[in-house]
Amino acid sequence: MQTSWVPFVPPSASTLSGKVDALYFYLSGVTIFFTLLISGVLIFFVIKYRRRNPYEIPRPVAGSIKLETLWSVIPFIIAMTMFAWGAQIFFEQSRPPSNAVEVYVVGKQWMWKIQHTTGQREINELHVPVGRRIKLVMGTEDVIHDFFIPAFRIKADVVPGRYTTLWFEATKAGRYHLFCAEYCGMNHSGMIGSVIAMEPKDFDEWLSGNSSQQSPAIAGQQIYETLGCASCHGPTGEGGRGPALGGIFGRQVFLNNGQS
Repeated sequence: MQTSWVPFVPPSASTLSGKVDALYFYLSGVTIFFTLLISGVLIFFVIKYRRRNPYEIPRPVAGSIKLETLWSVIPFIIAMTMFAWGAQIFFEQSRPPSNAVEVYVVGKQWMWKIQHTTGQREINELHVPVGRRIKLVMGTEDVIHDFFIPAFRIKADVVPGRYTTLWFEATKAGRYHLFCAEYCGMNHSGMIGSVIAMEPKDFDEWLSGNSSQQSPAIAGQQIYETLGCASCHGPTGEGGRGPALGGIFGRQVFLNNGQS
């Protein structure tokens, strides 16, 4: 559904955005229609059946089974249509396809930290290819955040202690706003970023240009050796001023809340 002609509506740039927009305009249309209808009927009845003199006695009004049934069945059908339509979009949005490319997102006061499976890291920016399904695996380091891309019509809370998944497929190349839509502290309004949707060829070039061509383990070893980390963090902890690094990977650690 194209919404570029509608003022104050963000651009539509994902496969899900058209479906969300269609439901939104359906809800808006039903609301506006019945608001005008009921208001118009109310005004008409107020004028037509107003008391014209203080001694007028109105005629008694009998109930109508047909009318009662009509204004019960019609709202029920409309409500069930809204529910079924909304549920279908919700389930589609919350169930990532099996072939989606995973991207890891971490919310932190007050930034978005993003890492691709190939090792590239970004802060407050997310580069994605057009026409490829992207699965976001999201967590938070501190408080509740909310990952929101208006142009893609996707939005989900990122809650401490659990992972949240969301997916999208960009349909148009461009730069789109990324917001935190949950108040998360003093600089909440500054927790913004951009999603850069690129043509697949351009994205592959960007990906290769931002790759060290090394595994994260080798890159980490080079940083460890270059910056002299061994002076404080040795493999066993002997003679160092900091914690030992040996055996950290894969070790089970128990937290204060009893989880591991």
